[in-house]
Amino acid sequence: MASVALRSGDYQSADPESEGEEPLAEEDRMAAYSVLNLKEDVKDMAPEFGLSPGLESRFGRVPLELEQTGLSYFKIGPDFRTPFGHRHAEQEELYLVVAGSARVKLDDDVVELKQWDVVRIPPGMMRALEGGPDGAEVLAFSAPNNENKDIDMEQGWWSD
Repeated sequence: MASVALRSGDYQSADPESEGEEPLAEEDRMAAYSVLNLKEDVKDMAPEFGLSPGLESRFGRVPLELEQTGLSYFKIGPDFRTPFGHRHAEQEELYLVVAGSARVKLDDDVVELKQWDVVRIPPGMMRALEGGPDGAEVLAFSAPNNENKDIDMEQGWWSD
């Protein structure tokens, strides 16, 4: 991973309970920022779950050291439908189509999305994605970051 992090002026948590404590040792401090390329520096996890070549999935939360949010990149092949639906008990998600088109099933509704459309998905709503005729590239943003401990997945949820 080609992560670039500022080492002087590193970030230290502003937790009010930590006031008056000794500063963190340099190796224990979180970098003030991190930079990486989602396509080059983050592993595609789809092959590990048998979802290639129809899906490319890159999860940036851990490599970016995100504390409060999540960021993922999906490249969905033409007419490829994710073979499962999922919901989060706590997380709100945003799906932003940056290229192509897609459909998203939200509970019982199917919504068509074109480039630069964004859909907000509240906690508790089941969802799944499908690439349009030319496929899609989607950025997913989520919060709060609970390391996906609130996820409920259902195989074969979206069937015609």
